[in-house]
Amino acid sequence: MPTPQDEFLLKATAAARAAGHLFPDYAACEVALESGWGLSQLAVEANNLFGQKQAHPPLAGTETLNLPTREFLHGAWVTVQAAWVKFPDWESCFRERMALLRSLAAAWPNYGAALQATTGEQFITEVSRTWSTDPARAGKVLAVYDYHRAVFATLPQSETVA
Repeated sequence: MPTPQDEFLLKATAAARAAGHLFPDYAACEVALESGWGLSQLAVEANNLFGQKQAHPPLAGTETLNLPTREFLHGAWVTVQAAWVKFPDWESCFRERMALLRSLAAAWPNYGAALQATTGEQFITEVSRTWSTDPARAGKVLAVYDYHRAVFATLPQSETVA
C-alpha cells in the first residue's frame, strides 16, 4: 500500500511530466523537500512547490502571496518576508519553473549547466547551487530520491519533453 509520501511523489512526478520537466522524478523529490511534502502553507495556498519567489514586475497572469521564509544568509538561518508566485495548479508550477531556469541560464551558469545535464543527479547538483540558500539542498533532494527509488521504478517510462 502506498504511503502518503509515495502518493505525493507519484502526483508530483505526473505533474512534472505533463509540464515537460527534463527530470520529472528528481523534480518530484525537489518539491517534496521544498514544500514539506506538499503540506507547506505556500504549497497549499499557492500551488507553489519550489518556493519560487515572485518576479519584479510580477510574473504575467499570476497572483502574489506574501509569507515569511527561512533563508541561510551570511552563515546563519534567518526569517525574512518574501513575495511568492501563486500558481493555478501543480503542472503550471513545474512548467514555469523550467521556463524560469531557461530564462536565467545565461546569467546563472549553474542553471545552464542543469539544463544541459544528462542525469537527474547532475541536474539536481547544478540547480541546487543557486536555487536555494540551503548549502545542503542537493544532498537532501538526492536522499529523498534514493529513499523512494522503488516508487519511481513502478512508473511507466515516458519520453522526456525538452
